[in-house]
Amino acid sequence: MMEHWKEASDTKLVLAVARFEQDALAEIYRRHGGAMLALARRVLNSPGLAEEVVQEIFIKLWRDPTRYDPERGSLRSFLLAAAHSKSVDIVRSESARKAREEREARLAVISKDDVDREIVELSNSETVRAALNNLAETERRPIELAYFHGLTYKEVSVVLEQPEGTIKSRIRSGLKRLSVSLAEVEI
Repeated sequence: MMEHWKEASDTKLVLAVARFEQDALAEIYRRHGGAMLALARRVLNSPGLAEEVVQEIFIKLWRDPTRYDPERGSLRSFLLAAAHSKSVDIVRSESARKAREEREARLAVISKDDVDREIVELSNSETVRAALNNLAETERRPIELAYFHGLTYKEVSVVLEQPEGTIKSRIRSGLKRLSVSLAEVEI
């Protein structure tokens, strides 16, 4: 029965495929499968993926042979275009997947670094807070208002109802004590 199709045109073969004649599909594969496979291998650089591409195209042809329009070109051109298109899609998809994985890996590293940095900063801030709590109220309060609330020396002096010079002195002496205290714990 296969011999019958060797002399048939590609268009007749596609019409036979539409009637679910498997031998016609086998003849189309014999004629064009090798070229499709070679093209897909060149694009994909993978014999296994190339075989999958060719198989998928022949399955589509079997399921819907009407996709081929002889008015638009030869069956060989149609099949090669389909193999090329599918192969390029796979390359693009694989490239996008790799880029996405690399981006996610970089973000994971950045996130881990951010977490590590956050832990160090939290630890440091707790150490600073403990050292600050060891200062006398007269030094601690002006430092808190100036550094943690962002007030100027003048604004701190108004809030605490003390002269600006006194506030500057207390902040300066408090920062010196804080510096000594923090140097002892080595943050």
